[in-house]
Amino acid sequence: MQLYSQLTDLELAGLLSEGDKDAFREIYIRYWNKLYVVARNRLKNSEEAEEVVQDIFCNLWRKRHSFTLTKAFSNYFAVAVKFTVIDLLAKKARQVSYEREAIYSFSENDNSTVQIIELNELEKQLQETILSLPEKCQIVFRLRYEKGYSQNQISHELNISEKTVEAHLAKARKTLRGALGASLVLLISML
Repeated sequence: MQLYSQLTDLELAGLLSEGDKDAFREIYIRYWNKLYVVARNRLKNSEEAEEVVQDIFCNLWRKRHSFTLTKAFSNYFAVAVKFTVIDLLAKKARQVSYEREAIYSFSENDNSTVQIIELNELEKQLQETILSLPEKCQIVFRLRYEKGYSQNQISHELNISEKTVEAHLAKARKTLRGALGASLVLLISML
């Protein structure tokens, strides 16, 4: 039985390229803590540092058959940690950028969508309130605000006095104000 702890990095790399799991385990034991400290110092986050180190070792195992070590594992891992940390930081920056863009885009779309939905609801409520008015009052209101008739034109059209037209409009506005409040002006202007 071979004592892997006594092998050099180059010997371990040779065994690793043959798929030797014990050689990989020895490399892992020798370098995991060193890599973790470097990654944690750069990232200032323990969980992300562990993830970086695990990714490096997973990649090493995946590439084991084509892996060749030119100097020592300390050099290889120093470069691996550096680039893995850079990749992680770049990924996080992109993610933050995408999230901000999505939030901004969503909030713009959401606001306009919400406003359209609210406006539709108010318009529906307006129509329901108009339908709840007495028939003559309803007709006077629609002629005034939907057709744009003057009070004089309404009085001639319906063959009623202008005072009666005025009374119907006052009753309609009072009912609508009670039902719709401040939104009434906005909705009437849309008719």
